[in-house]
Amino acid sequence: MSLEGKVALVTGGSRGIGKAIAAALVQRGATVVVTARDREAAEAAAQEIGSTSSAKTLGLLADVRDPAQVAVAFGEVESSFGGLDILVNNAGIGVFAPVGELTPADWRRTIDTNLSGVFYCCHEAVPRLKRRGGGAIVNIGSLAGREAFAGGAAYNASKFGLLGFSEALMLDVRHDGIRVAIVMPGSVNTEFRDQQPQDPDQTWKLLPEDVAHAVIAFLELPDRAMLSKLELRPSRPPRK
Repeated sequence: MSLEGKVALVTGGSRGIGKAIAAALVQRGATVVVTARDREAAEAAAQEIGSTSSAKTLGLLADVRDPAQVAVAFGEVESSFGGLDILVNNAGIGVFAPVGELTPADWRRTIDTNLSGVFYCCHEAVPRLKRRGGGAIVNIGSLAGREAFAGGAAYNASKFGLLGFSEALMLDVRHDGIRVAIVMPGSVNTEFRDQQPQDPDQTWKLLPEDVAHAVIAFLELPDRAMLSKLELRPSRPPRK
């Protein structure tokens, strides 16, 4: 798929992996909409990304946990740019605690963001992609979607569920010309969980740009080819 002139929406696109993916799409000539729970952050990210290219960008408010906000955002994309070709479901959170200490509110917040939010976005995207004759959906998962760890019950459940959802969605829509992939990175050097990113030269972790490169590689495959699941790991993690 050539990305020139395509319309893409990236959730959680104001920072980290989402922002890197949005920037990579813009550099390839795509019109890019970024969403975030903070409208000002989304608008600032869109403006920054757009300043590097002649491609159009737009920042929108959308808390993916709220299907009404999601519907409004997708409607704005369609009214502004005439349709949608690519959806990147990147918005996600991490709450980590043993099950006995995990609050019901944190459980719901994690599942609602990392899993239900993807469903809400795909529910809006699929009819629009069908009207365009096809397109692509990329879900940003995690290696935590296949490898559980202590204290990760909510996060693991959300990412295991996302893997199953992605595989079922792929089977639902592949004959409609819609390609679906889940990209499952390991540790990434971002602001995730409100951490400060480390100096890239001083960390073994993946960079957001590494994940963006994987997403672009999938999108630019010939239309007859589909990479449905990609595990992306740091080359040299610390020895245990």
